[in-house]
Amino acid sequence: MLKLCANISMLFNELPFLQRVQAAVKHGFVAVECLFPYAFSIDDIAQTLAGADIPLVLINTAGGDWEQGDRGLACVASRQTEFRAAVLQALTYACGLGRPLVHVMAGCVPANVTLARAEATYVDNLQWAAAEAQKVGVSLTIEAINPLDMPGYMLSNQTQALRLLELIGAQNAALQFDFFHCQKHEGNALVQFKSLVGSIAHVQIAGVPQRHEPNTGELDYGPIFAAIDASGYQGFVAAEYRPATTTEQGLGWMANLG
Repeated sequence: MLKLCANISMLFNELPFLQRVQAAVKHGFVAVECLFPYAFSIDDIAQTLAGADIPLVLINTAGGDWEQGDRGLACVASRQTEFRAAVLQALTYACGLGRPLVHVMAGCVPANVTLARAEATYVDNLQWAAAEAQKVGVSLTIEAINPLDMPGYMLSNQTQALRLLELIGAQNAALQFDFFHCQKHEGNALVQFKSLVGSIAHVQIAGVPQRHEPNTGELDYGPIFAAIDASGYQGFVAAEYRPATTTEQGLGWMANLG
């Protein structure tokens, strides 16, 4: 049986952030994740999770200056100090919030820097981050994000992600597989999931190409859910989409897809 998780940075945003946790419980999700929890104290988040009796299973490292185009810092050699501070911040939050997975955002390739150089910086930074995470019992994820929605992002496809993961060589680092990003940029998302499942620690879903509910667009999630269930994958399946109307009005997919 799939363990469905709600991304509360994107779902239930009709409500204040912390109230979204209880809304996720009410509507049948068994876990929550979020992008950036850092506007709230660890104590406030922990109390909210405990009151709702639901785990937080994934957070991101801080993205840098989002308004100025930052999308993480792991591949940016000139900002290693900021990158390390973001990782340590994420690990502090993770340790106070039940040790969710920490997705380390790769960032965009800087101007006048080759992809190969950016990848080398990324691998060095992830090796450091994995070692720090290992000290406190936290696992990391890396995720390929499609360049149509996030132009310039260094990590854009599954082949690249697997290659970099092997170079990082850390037992506590794994793939975060997003069906939306994979299908929109590469296609054959279900085939790719099946080939990579042994390296996947977390799964995310959304309709393609508009990133609305999973029962919209070109991907048929009925066979996908059946394949995930049959694959032996033990992690969570996170709904990370932008509701077409309100979150509650769009939740019929949970029952319809079983």
